[in-house]
Amino acid sequence: VQLQAFGGGLVQAGGSLRLSCAVSGRTGSSYTVGWFRQPPGKEREFAAAISSRGGSTSYSDSVKDRFTISRDNARSTLYLQMNSLKPEDTAVYFCAADRKIYRGDYYWINWGQGTLVTVSS
Repeated sequence: VQLQAFGGGLVQAGGSLRLSCAVSGRTGSSYTVGWFRQPPGKEREFAAAISSRGGSTSYSDSVKDRFTISRDNARSTLYLQMNSLKPEDTAVYFCAADRKIYRGDYYWINWGQGTLVTVSS
């Protein structure tokens, strides 16, 4: 599975942006996929995830109620709609696929290159 995120850019605080992630590979639609982000000088953190058929979603507390994750398996594309953006949302955003669990912790197999989102105050 290969992933490529795009759609980042510069936006003012309070604005909106939609990220997309192209998911290629024969089994891409069978995986849980998600979004992560890495703010400048900080570690990468989980943002949102969605199950293979889109029936289940999860969000970090920092983006819940502002961001919406969705997927279109027919188009092999994952989305992240980001509303009410804040300067602290500034980060490189990555998409990932194929979530596994080991001893109670999740880890992800496939990662795409990130796209930079900058939110100005």
